[in-house]
Amino acid sequence: MKLLRSALLSLLCAAGIAQAAPPARVVGLGGAVTEIVYALDADKALVGADASSIYPAAAAKLPKVGYYRTVSVEGLASLKPDLVLASDQAGPPQALDQIRKLGVKVVMLPSAPTVEALDQRIQGVAAALEIPERGRALVSRLHAELRDIRPVSPPARVLIVSSHTGKMQAVGNDTAGHAMLRLAGATNVLADQSGFKPFSAEAAAALKPDVIVTTTMSVSASGGADAFLAQAGLNATPAARNRRLVVMDDLLLLGFGPRLPEALRLLQAGLTAGQPAAR
Repeated sequence: MKLLRSALLSLLCAAGIAQAAPPARVVGLGGAVTEIVYALDADKALVGADASSIYPAAAAKLPKVGYYRTVSVEGLASLKPDLVLASDQAGPPQALDQIRKLGVKVVMLPSAPTVEALDQRIQGVAAALEIPERGRALVSRLHAELRDIRPVSPPARVLIVSSHTGKMQAVGNDTAGHAMLRLAGATNVLADQSGFKPFSAEAAAALKPDVIVTTTMSVSASGGADAFLAQAGLNATPAARNRRLVVMDDLLLLGFGPRLPEALRLLQAGLTAGQPAAR
């Protein structure tokens, strides 16, 4: 087979048909997208990423082109990529159009927080990088791990809160956080609302969650776990009174990326531990 392939390549070269080289300069737009490149062991091609690409540690050191929803055309173009891998929420659209007009291939990838869409993200990245077999292998490993995860019992009533922007928001349905709770077997107390919702102290208290789940950045912005739980509204919940707080890395909790099984295991451990939050 190798001899046949070599002979075919020789014929193509003789006919003046050059074989296209795999992408050598790649930019990732979206933390989960960039993380997939690392999971596929293809990070040597990465020359830049957006500000949400914070995992692994090496990704945080890449040259940045702004936030993936507000991409800097100048910053991206300066990296001279031959391929841009982008979440379908990346933009603005006119910025990506300008990049395409420069002759750069832009591959858009689904961002929906479902296992099916995650499979498509992984396989789409692998196909664009011309390593489809690695994509299939990663998807296979991911599904094998997911099959071993069982729902928590009894299902906890959970409020996911994000406040790293300075304004406290709760996580409703149609979000990665809601999907994480569903896969873990927990109940989202804000399931009747969609997206990220600002809410009042009274609303937080009325929801009466057993557990509060939040991100590392949100806790850091509040000054620690004690200060986070002491916020008006949260401090009146059963979760705060019993110090049932689960803190997870932002991208791990909300990225819905290739570490999904790890994220679910950590979330379930926090939901079932019943231990006081770390001070």
